[in-house]
Amino acid sequence: MLSYEEMTPPERELWNAFPEGRLVDLRVGAPDENDPAEGPGWGPERTLRAAVVTALARGANTAPPGAVTALRVIGARITGRLDLAGAEIGHLLRFEGCWFEEGPSLDGAATRTIGFVGCQVPGIDAALASVEGTLDLRRSVLHGRLSLMRARIAGELQLGGAVLSDPEGWALFAGGLVMEGGVFCRRGFTAHGGIRLLGAHLPGGLFMEGARLDNPDGPALLADNAVAQTLVFSQGFTATGTVQLRGAQISDQLTFDGAFLSGADMALDCSRMRAGELHFTPAAAPSGAVDLRGAHVSVLHDGENSWPGVVRLQGFDYVSIQSEDGLRGYDVARRVEWVRREPGYAPQPYEQLASWYRQVGHEDDARKVLLAKQRHRRGTLHPAGRVWGQLLDALVGYGYRPWLAGVWILALTALGTAVFGGETPKPVQTGQGPSFNAFVYTLDLLIPIGGLGQRTAWYWPDGSLSQWLSYTLIAAGWLLTTAVVAGVTRSLNKS
Repeated sequence: MLSYEEMTPPERELWNAFPEGRLVDLRVGAPDENDPAEGPGWGPERTLRAAVVTALARGANTAPPGAVTALRVIGARITGRLDLAGAEIGHLLRFEGCWFEEGPSLDGAATRTIGFVGCQVPGIDAALASVEGTLDLRRSVLHGRLSLMRARIAGELQLGGAVLSDPEGWALFAGGLVMEGGVFCRRGFTAHGGIRLLGAHLPGGLFMEGARLDNPDGPALLADNAVAQTLVFSQGFTATGTVQLRGAQISDQLTFDGAFLSGADMALDCSRMRAGELHFTPAAAPSGAVDLRGAHVSVLHDGENSWPGVVRLQGFDYVSIQSEDGLRGYDVARRVEWVRREPGYAPQPYEQLASWYRQVGHEDDARKVLLAKQRHRRGTLHPAGRVWGQLLDALVGYGYRPWLAGVWILALTALGTAVFGGETPKPVQTGQGPSFNAFVYTLDLLIPIGGLGQRTAWYWPDGSLSQWLSYTLIAAGWLLTTAVVAGVTRSLNKS
């Protein structure tokens, strides 16, 4: 370690201030001269060797009884590497407006509150670190990775206004991060490269209002299996690259209110996610697909223009839908169109939507959804199945419109009565049987089971129009009966 005599004037000032926690301010001149981006050009009057700072941080120059030690410096140029790996640091460390020649190492360190505020730093390695206070990186610019892999922070992680850059990898590498407070990446926060929070525990929430994530060739945010109370991506939050929350557990709210999501293929992947409320009301429909397969939310909030062209909904279930545009959120045509954005045919999204309509008392809309399901399914069948499906649809609406059968019967009854009423059939046995009644005769032809006595008592000459019409009515009666039975059976069978 350097002796006191070998230290430069600014280093001695820091050394002397440390035991009493005094602030060392090395700023000079006009504000633009103190911009840490200009740090490489700062002279020796503002330069601190990392070896001196490391020695103080590790406990050199102990404080007198009753003093509160702290290392607090503004506007310094720090050369060499601040190596605090494995250190146990019992005092505050705060660097503000400083320029670092090399990235500090806090790997495995145990410390209290530590801050790099408004600094220029090549990167920070704090993997496995334990911070008993707040880690404050507000307004700092990191030209390399911020590593918090499996770190534990008892307070907050403050990243508001910070810029993290690692375009070829992870700008923030924090898999397994355990937080007790919140993570705040609010307005002005920018990441060039991915944010990795795989399996992170965030009970205090993640707040990214107005943040910008830029990683077009990979995940902008990877938080698979993360556990959090609240995730907020709102107020102009912008992600170029996939936001990936597969298997995440969110006890309260996940919101994309006013967000911009852009992914080459997938903009948002929430498959197998569990959340209390999902507010999906982005500023514009995402440019890539949204994946909700196997996800569960208690309440889904959306808007008329929330969804992209592809929405994967197989296995997605929800208790309630609350639309931001009021009653239009109940519009069944709009909701069916939403379900149709699932590539291919999947029955579960239709069944889930119909279940919700029943729950809110819209039974007629539930039937419309299930009818749409059958029409969608028809396109997947072989030609004969499609023809039979067309008949079921036209005759009874697959059983969800049984009143159509009554319409057909009324129309055919009117036709038969009109045609048969203009001619006189021949009796099967002269002088026996009931008198001919065109209306009753038509009904007797249409009813395939039982009889009214007319069909067996009268007949038409061979080849006559009435004979062919009677055959047609008999066939129509059987077809209508079969369609009603098949359709009603299908409507009662939810599987």
